[in-house]
Amino acid sequence: MRDEPGGAAPARTDLTADCAQCFGLCCVALPFAASADFAIDKAAGSPCRNLQADFGCGIHTQLRQRGFNGCTVYDCFGAGQKVSQLTFGGEDWRSGDREHSRLMFDVFHAMRQLQELLWYLTQALELPAARPVHPELRRALDRTEALTRLERKELAGLDVTEVRQDVNALLLRTSELARAGLGRGRKKERRGADLMGARLRGADLRGANLRGAYLIAADLTGADLRSADLIGADLRDADLTDADLTDALFLTQPQLNAAKGGAGTRLPASFTRPGHWTP
Repeated sequence: MRDEPGGAAPARTDLTADCAQCFGLCCVALPFAASADFAIDKAAGSPCRNLQADFGCGIHTQLRQRGFNGCTVYDCFGAGQKVSQLTFGGEDWRSGDREHSRLMFDVFHAMRQLQELLWYLTQALELPAARPVHPELRRALDRTEALTRLERKELAGLDVTEVRQDVNALLLRTSELARAGLGRGRKKERRGADLMGARLRGADLRGANLRGAYLIAADLTGADLRSADLIGADLRDADLTDADLTDALFLTQPQLNAAKGGAGTRLPASFTRPGHWTP
């Protein structure tokens, strides 16, 4: 959180999905194809067959059993309720014509990216080691937050690419500061590495650069991931049993939801242990 005057960073609760305040936007706006993650095909802009009239999910408690694993790992970082309640002031996607609904879905796509950036910036501002770049991080956070409050048509036409590039440059500097002095060597520079199914049981990955790494189904049992940069890392079906992620950098709840773990997996205090993990 901020340690100087000038306003507060968004609370974590504002950057987490609150489905009760959303009009089921992810269940309509996003497409998916029949696969290991989804039991059916669904086109973008078409409501999921499980979406109910009150915008709730008819199989919410059985998503994994019914073949909708992909739904359980998705998080909009609070974009759904922000679009529904702030940008559109309580108007749902059914309250107008097709142009209205299309506009709402376009805004949701842009908002979700902006909210994710706010999540990373908020995390960066909580790192004491990143103090040298805190002023720049605060300015970036304020600019990004201001973008989320644009009028609906401005948001729909927003090119988030440039915003992401600017924020990513700051996050890279933050990562370097936070990982400095942790004995990083060539083996720990694994940015974008293909580590699918890798045997990393008990690996010392403290301070490793795993940005964008493919860790699908990797065995990370008992691995030390403290201060490892995990931004964009694909942890689908990775085994985090007894792994230590207590101060992993730029970790997100969706990453944990996509992975496997257990009671011995050590997590930062602000995260929720996924319900499908072993007790």
